[in-house]
Amino acid sequence: MLSEPRSGRLAAWGNALLAGLVSPDDAVLAIVGEDAVHRVEGLPGESAPVGLTLALGRLRALGVTGLRIALPAPGHPLGLSGPPEFNARALEAEEAVVCFGAAFGLVPEVYEAGPEGDVHVEVVWHVLPVREAPPADVPSLGEAERELAEALRDATEVLSKLDVAGSGPVAEAAIDAYRARAERGREVLAPGYPPRAVRVLELAQRVGLLVSLAYDNGHGGAVSSSEMGARSAALRPVERTARRAQVAAYNSIVEERERGVR
Repeated sequence: MLSEPRSGRLAAWGNALLAGLVSPDDAVLAIVGEDAVHRVEGLPGESAPVGLTLALGRLRALGVTGLRIALPAPGHPLGLSGPPEFNARALEAEEAVVCFGAAFGLVPEVYEAGPEGDVHVEVVWHVLPVREAPPADVPSLGEAERELAEALRDATEVLSKLDVAGSGPVAEAAIDAYRARAERGREVLAPGYPPRAVRVLELAQRVGLLVSLAYDNGHGGAVSSSEMGARSAALRPVERTARRAQVAAYNSIVEERERGVR
């Protein structure tokens, strides 16, 4: 969770494009980010992979009016609705995009290409059928915000006692890099998202960063098996809550549309 998931970029900027808030060129540029190229394979009517611009236009023509994300983990099918084949592919990739308005989902497959010293990343999005059903375990923005605050409050004391909250020069450098990135690109989400979604996503990303740092720091001050168990027990629900909040933020436009807010 140190970086924005590719499914998040595709959903956020795809939603902005579908709403007519950004141009196709701007949407594709934001979705690709630092990758070399993104292609979409398995679109109905296409026998070969196509570019993102054509793919997003085709999805709109097929009835897609919004995009959600899923960030599943073992034992936690967050954002998924089936069928099993799609869920399995999404779980392997640890992320996916689920279309709203038409029963399609997209799962990324990431490749590294090029000679040593000049390696670049290429992404192929595989289009698969999905079940039209409510996504699993996705909270509302309000619920996500409250859960993040509660998880942080409950875990902070345990993590501090075990010296795993993230300290030292490596942790400080990572946090500084996070802050610099956040200040450099204040557009955390694409145009059209409510301010609350931006706030929830920023907090979820920061919580995810701190959890990652805690894991990367080994056992910290936890030296006994009971302390290490307490450390893991404290981190797991925080990481789960941060993933749920990320999904809630990216999916907020579609959820509002379903409730008739927009």
